[in-house]
Amino acid sequence: MTHRLAIYDMDRTVTFTGTYTGFLVHVAARLAPWRLILLPLVPVVMLAYVLRLIKRHQLKEINQLLMIGGQVDRGKLMPHVESYADKVVDENVRAGALAQIARDKADGCRLVLATASYRLYVTPIAQRLGFDAVIATDHLNQDLRYVRAKIAGENCYDIGKLRMIKAWMAAEAIDRTQAYIRAYSDHVSDAPMLEFADIAIAANPHKPLAKLAAARGWTRVDWD
Repeated sequence: MTHRLAIYDMDRTVTFTGTYTGFLVHVAARLAPWRLILLPLVPVVMLAYVLRLIKRHQLKEINQLLMIGGQVDRGKLMPHVESYADKVVDENVRAGALAQIARDKADGCRLVLATASYRLYVTPIAQRLGFDAVIATDHLNQDLRYVRAKIAGENCYDIGKLRMIKAWMAAEAIDRTQAYIRAYSDHVSDAPMLEFADIAIAANPHKPLAKLAAARGWTRVDWD
């Protein structure tokens, strides 16, 4: 094959825990500590999502509005984004994931991190871990001097993630018929991505994905 790709989900696949709430709290504590009094509202917003009163992208936008603000100067924000990336890499990355990333790199794979988390903070994490490309949820108007609490395009989740992977491959002139793809995820929402891959790996899977992986004959690994 002309192209060898290893595509990783991030939260709870490469990391032990999710990174989004931690990002919000980390930045709020440094930019505007008073916003931490709004932290109890975050579970309320999550409940609204669970009850299907709001959509997943709205969940992200509302929580960012609460904890960081609707419009934040990028210059003031980025030092805290970088320090959060350091924190994640130092404290929240699975050793088994690092070992597999190294093996895939040695095997000649192009390393791709595909995640529903925001590109804003995923990119510095990916750079520290040696990834070659990032596919992630974007903020609206990424090129402006400020960051808005608004998502641009799709949330990189479920079938939307697969569409974004395909769009990235098209932009990189990677023909699927000329690509060998390994994909790693912990969550059943990534079933479309795993089905798309040549080799699907359920990494640290929660129960629904573990059950699906057993039915599909996918490899299971536990990087704890």
